[in-house]
Amino acid sequence: MAESNDNKKWYVVRAVSGQENKIKNYIENEISRLELQDFVDEVLVPTEKVVQIRNGKKINKERVYFPGYIMIKANLSGEIPHIIKSITNVIGFLGETKGGDPVPLRASEVNRMLGKVDELSLQADANIAIPFTMGETVKVIDGPFNGFDGTIEKINEEKRKLEVMVKIFGRKTPLELSYMQVEKV
Repeated sequence: MAESNDNKKWYVVRAVSGQENKIKNYIENEISRLELQDFVDEVLVPTEKVVQIRNGKKINKERVYFPGYIMIKANLSGEIPHIIKSITNVIGFLGETKGGDPVPLRASEVNRMLGKVDELSLQADANIAIPFTMGETVKVIDGPFNGFDGTIEKINEEKRKLEVMVKIFGRKTPLELSYMQVEKV
């Protein structure tokens, strides 16, 4: 079956939170046990590196970025969705309808989750004047602080990032956000 390579898309598997890496291993083992590597390219738990300070020591830790979600690049034909769903602690696929077919992610969503930015949109952005001003109030529309309002403290044009002061639990906290993660209030 040579054509199985071309129809691979990214899907999101919902899993028990806190077990993501274990489940990723289960999926990978099951795929290789059944020799279905042709259908499944990658199983990915999106993580971010965080530095924690424990007993005065810096510890680099990987934190799961989207708890309860595992990304999988696969051609979900035939038995594949069923096999993945039957793996321990897998809840199912993210789809339009409950119990319906798994719905693939759009390329833009995949890029955002994988931290890749489309070259084209970067070039298009480069010519646009900075859409924000210092001291302006913006609303966070993406990431863990979605829905919070904050004030722009710094603008980094090169990186197209903003430092936004957000009140979280009554304390002001600086967040570094990209232009895409905020909107004008």
